[in-house]
Amino acid sequence: MSGRKFVQNPGPTNIPDAVLEAFRRPAMDFDAPEFIELIDGIWAELPALFGGAHGVVVLTSVGHGAWESGLVNILAPGDRAMFVSGGLFGQAWGTTAQTLGYDATITPIADLRRAPEPEVVHEALVADRGHRVKAVCVAQTETSTGSVVDVAAFREAIDEADHPAFFVVDAIGSFATEPMHMREWKVDVVLAASQKALMMPPGLAFCAFSERALDRARERPTPSAYWAWPPRMNQERSYMRFGGTPPEQHIYALRAAMDLIEEEGGIDAVVARHRAYAEAVHACVEAWGKEGPWELNVVDPAERAAAVTCVRTGDIDAEEIRSVSRDRFGVSVGAGMLDLMGRAFRIGHLGDLNEPMLLGALGGIEAAMDHLGHPHGPGVAAAVAALAAHP
Repeated sequence: MSGRKFVQNPGPTNIPDAVLEAFRRPAMDFDAPEFIELIDGIWAELPALFGGAHGVVVLTSVGHGAWESGLVNILAPGDRAMFVSGGLFGQAWGTTAQTLGYDATITPIADLRRAPEPEVVHEALVADRGHRVKAVCVAQTETSTGSVVDVAAFREAIDEADHPAFFVVDAIGSFATEPMHMREWKVDVVLAASQKALMMPPGLAFCAFSERALDRARERPTPSAYWAWPPRMNQERSYMRFGGTPPEQHIYALRAAMDLIEEEGGIDAVVARHRAYAEAVHACVEAWGKEGPWELNVVDPAERAAAVTCVRTGDIDAEEIRSVSRDRFGVSVGAGMLDLMGRAFRIGHLGDLNEPMLLGALGGIEAAMDHLGHPHGPGVAAAVAALAAHP
């Protein structure tokens, strides 16, 4: 098939040419002034992207490394942590904590069609009179279902319970697609990764932290070498900032990605673009569903994520839709997860994306429906109208 394929998975995402070209750098001395100047500039800018972090460490890792690093720096062996689960990744994060030996409580998934409610946190913390819970861990966007939580409401639930637990947010699927005001919302730790809205390949993960969280990390609650934050605060050598040999090409690519965000108008403009595209996809799916079985998984519009949309397919085999969309029309979308396996597909609309790309991807999915003889309403036309409503 000639031309580019459309990667509309929730991650990895499309990589812009400027980021790809940034990888074309030869190896260099990581203590050279040029490289030190590069990372000094990046480190100075990263806290603002997270909405006022006290500091940010960059890990040569995927998002699972951020999960682990976020835990070992604030929890001691045996500590209790509460994981609010709205889908597969909330559960998996909690399971990671259990594997590490923490007393991890994973809340049951109340409804795959709803985002988790902050009341579950408030009730648990009010009942925790001995303050055994040391951390409340919440995923901002649950990419398995397409839901997003109100981070500020969860902070309010912790405050109303008058509880000292650390507040940890997994923003791996939501970074640069949803608002994140870390300082204002008093979030202690925010986790992110490079292969989502940062428009890079997998390979970098980020832990943004508050001053309170860094103070806790300096106590070394869990013995750790590679994942520990304090050694990475050493500004004298780039080797120390990365816990080993710096991923030089990834750092040049990160600089290129951050420059693209700035050229677009900054993080707020990028977040606004993602919300506009999400609304166009939601309009498309709703239009499809007027003449077919297609249905948005998340019922409440306020709980629908800007990064990914989960589409229920009724009695139609979702895997057949995915296969034809990918192999015949060049549009790759994600699979349904948990109880939605084979009964839903997920459209990623994050990262390096513009209106023609989005409409082309939706058109490819719609063409797959036509190819298989499945009824649907005029989804792409609805998406066009939704996009036209935005300036």
